[in-house]
Amino acid sequence: MKLDTETPARRGYRQGARALAAEQTAARILDAFDACLTHEWFDLVTLEAVARAAGVSVPTVIRRFGSKEGLLEASWQRMSHSIVARRNAPRGDIRAMVRVLVEDYELIGDKVMRALHQEARYPALRAANDIGRVRHRAWVAHCMAPWLENLPAEAARQRLDALVAATDLTLWHLIRRDMGRPPEALRDIMLTFIAGIISPQEIPDA
Repeated sequence: MKLDTETPARRGYRQGARALAAEQTAARILDAFDACLTHEWFDLVTLEAVARAAGVSVPTVIRRFGSKEGLLEASWQRMSHSIVARRNAPRGDIRAMVRVLVEDYELIGDKVMRALHQEARYPALRAANDIGRVRHRAWVAHCMAPWLENLPAEAARQRLDALVAATDLTLWHLIRRDMGRPPEALRDIMLTFIAGIISPQEIPDA
């Protein structure tokens, strides 16, 4: 019988290296899937294409994520964590809120809009988009809390509805993609809409 002479430190190093390699492989697969999803319709994205772009085999993708729907769930979870990190605006700072929001839309807008256009056909996309809607509303409510918290419940709901609409991704698509205006134009339009919902005097100068 062969004795295991490997030290615990060495064994731990090897296990850590394997875990890191597995994480890096998973990240490459998700990066490849995200790239496909940004430029292709969901039904045209294949596991073969994702595996080829990631430099791995299809069985590797399946072992790690199970299916294309599993890839979608993992991709949206990763994107959600990134969004939280990027949308770091102080409570009540409207200009900072709009600035980080537009910057975030510039990164994820095309991918999410493509998903929105397909959600009626694919329940997995609808479920992922619904989570995004809920989280966006909660983020707007947090940032705009000083203009919501002292209102009666129904008035606060109506105002929040308007603020969510004024900061929605579809506005980004309209201004940036359909009209071809620059990001600063979108920021000004969002600020104009927000000022109409609350009060222009409540938005400090830049």
